Amino acid sequence: MKKRKIPMRKDIVTGEMAPKKELVRIVRDSDGHVAIDETGKKSGRGAYISIDVDIARKAKNEHVFEKVFSTTLDDNFYDDLIAYVDHKQARKELFEDGK
Repeated sequence: MKKRKIPMRKDIVTGEMAPKKELVRIVRDSDGHVAIDETGKKSGRGAYISIDVDIARKAKNEHVFEKVFSTTLDDNFYDDLIAYVDHKQARKELFEDGK
């Protein structure tokens, strides 16, 4: 059986390559709005971050997405991102331990 290619993306905070499923996509649309792309299919410029709360906090401290997207963001966006990543990390740990 043929092995499937695993799509890899670069985490903009750490600079490490990881499988796309292990990352969260943040997207800036044509209107300049920045949002978490839960489906990974929204149109616009995308950037990826690992599903790790410490990395999300580092992104907040360094204002990484403001630099990447050349825009200004509220701390609320980063707080939402940290909460979302925390949720995804908890789900990942919960369901991977069951295998």
